[in-house]
Amino acid sequence: MRLTLCLLLACLYLPALVADEVDDLVRAEIKRLNIPGVSIAVVRDGKIIKEAGYGFANLEHEVPARPETIYQSGSVGKQFTATLVMLLVEDGKLGLDDLISKHLPQAPELWKDITVRHLLTHTSGLGDPYLKIDLTRNYTDDQLIAIEGTIPLRFPPGTKWAYSNTGYHVLGFLCNKVGGKFYGDQLVERIFKPCGMATARMINEHDIIPHRAAGYQLQNGKIKNQSWVSPTLNTTADGSIYLTVRDMAQWDAALLGDKLLKPSSKEAMWTPVKLSDGKTYPYGFGWALAPENGHKCISHGGAWQGFTSYIARYVDDHITVIVLINRAGINPGKFSKLIAEQYVPGLKIDAGKK
Repeated sequence: MRLTLCLLLACLYLPALVADEVDDLVRAEIKRLNIPGVSIAVVRDGKIIKEAGYGFANLEHEVPARPETIYQSGSVGKQFTATLVMLLVEDGKLGLDDLISKHLPQAPELWKDITVRHLLTHTSGLGDPYLKIDLTRNYTDDQLIAIEGTIPLRFPPGTKWAYSNTGYHVLGFLCNKVGGKFYGDQLVERIFKPCGMATARMINEHDIIPHRAAGYQLQNGKIKNQSWVSPTLNTTADGSIYLTVRDMAQWDAALLGDKLLKPSSKEAMWTPVKLSDGKTYPYGFGWALAPENGHKCISHGGAWQGFTSYIARYVDDHITVIVLINRAGINPGKFSKLIAEQYVPGLKIDAGKK
């Protein structure tokens, strides 16, 4: 009788006694890489099957990181800009092959052959805006267009692929113009609220925002606070959003249905861009499309102002992994892959095959 009771108790408490392998992996990486905090969510068929926070959202106040902790999106925010563009295309206010100058008459002559599609797919040839602009200064849209319009093109539009934050700045300017209001307000009204992303919003360091994480960077081996960025440069369309892993899980669930976007719009977003020579590159509209070890993967990472982020949607495996980190200089895609390997059979590459 006593043995039976002991076995029963062991079965009841076994889940609590055996450490979750994902937790062990994440905690080990946090320690190894000197990371303040991480929040993750794993989603299967639109439902969260694991969510957790590790370390600290704020080191000075020793606030633990949790699933409800709010991080900055970095370039993960580009997929929301791309989605808004597609909603405006569905409205008939924008065309994918419209020239920039059709909607922005002040666009420089250098951009005369660039289309909306080029901007979405990073095939515009536009250079890096952060080589020219002062991150501590506020700018109007017209001022940014004037400055960024002086940066030489890296190649003729449509001929090559090269990541361009300038291109997504310009998409934001286009959305402001044709949407009739600030693109961030459009994101809230047309994407965040309909998707149930309760805490997603534009970056605003002036407001009191519960559960907001602090961002950090590593300097000479020591953790320091993030560098300050001006308010307007924290609202550009290349990735300036506050959100949680729960918000991102809601977003993933919305992408499974057709209430937000038409199937044809999602197909366009998730089709590799075709270059002018007929070759393709594994990037769509705000999403990277390269497979991982033979598994179809739609993903994107981000890095900005002391934060790094990643979402990987293994669509055929029905698993999505979301990782938000409050430290610069980290590869969140590696975190995502380590976690995904625990849920997607065959994703891990055997040591002998590397």
